[in-house]
Amino acid sequence: MMHQQTTTPTTLPRELESPRAKLVYLYLSTHGTATLAELQEALDMKKLSLYSILRTLSDREYVSRDADRYTVA
Repeated sequence: MMHQQTTTPTTLPRELESPRAKLVYLYLSTHGTATLAELQEALDMKKLSLYSILRTLSDREYVSRDADRYTVA
């Protein structure tokens, strides 16, 4: 008998228009928490782009930061 994993679909905030911001938000919502280096490696994005995206997500209170880890707020 196969065990089927049930997952709750992640809802994106409607205000997010940038595909990269959506990608970062989805990654954090499915992985729980990540450092900038983890996001950079997993999403193959440049640090400068990630800083900008994370700042915007943080300003809009979608993402919070605790020390060097980011998580969905």
